[in-house]
Amino acid sequence: PVGTLSGGQRQALALVMATLTLPKLLLLDEHTAALDPKAAQQIMEITAHLVRSKQLTTLMITHNMEQALRFGNRLIMMHRGRIVLDLNQEEKSKLTVPQLVEKFTEASGTTLLEDRVLLM
Repeated sequence: PVGTLSGGQRQALALVMATLTLPKLLLLDEHTAALDPKAAQQIMEITAHLVRSKQLTTLMITHNMEQALRFGNRLIMMHRGRIVLDLNQEEKSKLTVPQLVEKFTEASGTTLLEDRVLLM
């Protein structure tokens, strides 16, 4: 029964179920937010494998800056409903989390509390 599965196991099952029909667009909204770091890493590895092997166009929403830098071929940051930063794979691959936070701060004109972002 699904109710006996851990949060990470349920998330993995949901991810597999969502990709069985090969959607035109896979939407992932904070799909690792409620998981412990080890489970989140496992889910991201499963996600990356499914996206790559099934060649799925995917939109992943996250507040985890490490995931934002590590996964995907484009990173878009928004502030108050508007895009303030749009980076391609090459641009984002050269950045660290503190550098990304700095770029966001410059682009948005607001201070982003790094601890708050990483803990969300």
